[in-house]
Formats: sequence, structure tokens, C-alpha cells
Amino acid sequence: MAQRQGRPARTVHTGRVETVERLTPHMIRVVLGGEGLSAFATGDHTDSYVKLLFPPPSPGDPEPFDLERLRAERPRQEWPVTRTYTVRGWDPGSRRLTLDFVHHGDAGLAGVWAANARPGDRLRLLGPGGGYSPDPEADWHLMAGDESALPAIAAAVERLSPGATAHVFVEVGGPEEEQDLGAGEGLHVHWLHRGDRTVGSLLVPAVRALDFPPGRVHAFVHGEAAFVRDLRRLLRVEHGLPKEQLSVSGYWRLGRDEDGWQASKVEWNRGVEAEEEAALAANG
Repeated sequence: MAQRQGRPARTVHTGRVETVERLTPHMIRVVLGGEGLSAFATGDHTDSYVKLLFPPPSPGDPEPFDLERLRAERPRQEWPVTRTYTVRGWDPGSRRLTLDFVHHGDAGLAGVWAANARPGDRLRLLGPGGGYSPDPEADWHLMAGDESALPAIAAAVERLSPGATAHVFVEVGGPEEEQDLGAGEGLHVHWLHRGDRTVGSLLVPAVRALDFPPGRVHAFVHGEAAFVRDLRRLLRVEHGLPKEQLSVSGYWRLGRDEDGWQASKVEWNRGVEAEEEAALAANG
């Protein structure tokens, strides 16, 4: 069947679960491999992401999976549901793809799948996309996020130039959710233990209290949309940083699933940008 006009065919990759590891009480690592990843490749971005397709493949499903044909022939309620996840690691030699999932019991979709995944299970995915890597020419780096941003932050820290200065703020539920992000003379990792408080309630004041080092900063701020908005305003309005020095995005929003958040994200971002421009104009 011909593709729908205006929508090019996209390669659907199919990974096979090789290992499942619980890194912390609420973080599960799944490593995918197999011939279904033979056409998969990532670029240089440390925030590379993939779109996972649910439900997972069933025995007898045709491969390769034709997503565009399915969308053309079936009603929307029968289309796969997508969930976006950062590539924690990709080894082109062994063709192994590592994904880290936040798991909160029976809530959600992808985290529940990861908690029940077993070697041999399959998972379809699209991608990758991405747009950020720490600039080696920056004088220092700022990284801030919640659990959802931790895989991208960890990948970025691994990419830092030797001796680079970086202030890394990660807000998690408690000390049991911390991960080893390495060490270095210029690497300053600040773990913030949220407990039962609202996501971002510790992260925003911690970044605000930072005594910014001199020189040009390259900042990465991702996670729940409300605190991302507040930190973006801090960086853009109060510190006067240009957009070119920032990678800032809301991965998710309290009270919305991914479908609801993606449907409203463009309008949300427009509102945030309008508020920033008004504040910048008022500051002269």
C-alpha cells in the first residue's frame, strides 16, 4: 500500500530483551539486542531518545512491522501507544541498546512492562531522535532534572571532557535512588531527596542558590514541566542566558499521561516563551 501523503515511512526496530536489572527500588535497566536492531544507530547526542510501541509484539505478528500501513487501515484506537525514553547506552559493536525505566508500581505503561520483562521478550521502537551533547567549548556545565532525566544526565556526564567543570542537580525520592555518576575534580553532583514533596520543590531552590562560576555555561534542564518552566525562567530572565546555551524541555507533566502532555506541550511552550519575552522586555 502507498504511504499516506506527507508522512514518510519510518523504520520500526524490534529489540529482544537480553537482561533486566533493578538499579534502584524505582529504576529498572533493560538491555535489548537481536537482529531486529540491525538498522538501529544513534548519533552524537547524549539525549538520544526512542519511541517505544505498546503493546509489545505477540507470537505470529508480521515482521517487519508496518506502522504507517496499520495507521492507514485501522481506527485510531487500534494504533500502538508510544512512550518516549532516553537511550542510556548503545553499543554498535554488540548491537545492544540500554534503556532505564522509572517504575512506580502498577501505575503507567512502560515501567510496568519493564518490571515484568524477561529475556526473550520483544519490544518495538522508533528513532532515535535527540539534540543535545555537552559543548566541549563551554567554560562549565549545568545539568538539572528529576528521575526521568537521570539517564540523559548520566550519559552526558560520561561525555564530559576530562577536567570539565559541571554542577549536576538530580532530584529523586530518597537516598536509595542515587546512582554512581562518577567522580572528577570538576564534577559536583548534588543529590536532592524529595520524599513526599512535589517534584521540583527541592530542585528549583537548589539551582537558584548556586553561585554561578564565571564564563559561558551550557545548561541541560529536563523533567517535570512545572519545574522546568521555573528553571528556564531563572536561566533566561534572571541570568540572561541566550537560548543557544540551553537545552530545556518538559519530559512530562504532573496529572497528564504522555499522550495528554504531548497534545498540550506546544501550547504550554508558547505560553512559557511569551512570559519570558514579556519579562525580558520589562527588564530592558
